[in-house]
Amino acid sequence: MEAKVLVSLLLQGISLGMLYFIIASGLSLIFGLMDVLNLAHGSLFMWGAYVAMTVYGYTGSFLLALVIGAAAGAALGVFLEVFTIRRLYGNPISQVLLTLGLILVLDEMVKVIWGPTVLPFPKPALLAGSFKILGRSFPYYRAFLIALGAAVWAAVHALLTRTKVGLIIRAGVEDREMVSALGVDVRRVFTLVFALGGALAALGGGAAGPFLMVYPTLGMDIPFPALIVVVIGGLGSFTGSAFGALLVGVSQSFVGYYQPELAVAVNIALMAAVLLIKPEGLLGVKREHA
Repeated sequence: MEAKVLVSLLLQGISLGMLYFIIASGLSLIFGLMDVLNLAHGSLFMWGAYVAMTVYGYTGSFLLALVIGAAAGAALGVFLEVFTIRRLYGNPISQVLLTLGLILVLDEMVKVIWGPTVLPFPKPALLAGSFKILGRSFPYYRAFLIALGAAVWAAVHALLTRTKVGLIIRAGVEDREMVSALGVDVRRVFTLVFALGGALAALGGGAAGPFLMVYPTLGMDIPFPALIVVVIGGLGSFTGSAFGALLVGVSQSFVGYYQPELAVAVNIALMAAVLLIKPEGLLGVKREHA
């Protein structure tokens, strides 16, 4: 393989992996902290894409569109946690059934508000072109996705490791009973994590809109790759999700170049291998449950 092709495929895989990471990071936090498999996470991603597209259409500001889209995802995440999921902590089967139902509700609401057709989400002019790397074109927008994913990792990593809120969240991942015994209102922590997870999912939707287009079943196409990333990286490990996303993105890029029909299957195989060799994930830690 020529060096320029190798570099091009690697960069494409990194950009795709960073997009997966932004989406999966919120799911990793929610699943890791609260043991809640929120299958409606993809719907939050989709709502972020639609809200960002709408704001961009009215204002012409892509940055404002991303911010408002992320805020909408945070608000929706809080709403879902407070009024639905909070009542089902400790009941995983009911959580799965509930979030499956929420997918249907949120998807139908999108069709009612925005219609059932594919809608265009144009790239901002500043990110519409491309540049050359070893003689091959690489889109500015893919470079933006890489930068955005790195920025999200840095910001949330700093939150988790350098703030009191992050200390409480990480402690909750290890031992929620101990955190409650210390007088921390765990319910508020859970709501905060849902807000952060929803914001990250919606931010991913806003960033993915110009890359994937916007359509009513967008939320159905995203949860599975995000779940693969979380399983590979390790439950509750934010940095693990970053490694898992890069592995998934790069493998999908290279396999898709030679055997497009196997691009998804290879990631399923990666997840299966990780589950067999290290069930807690690449950077996950074994957690004892009573």
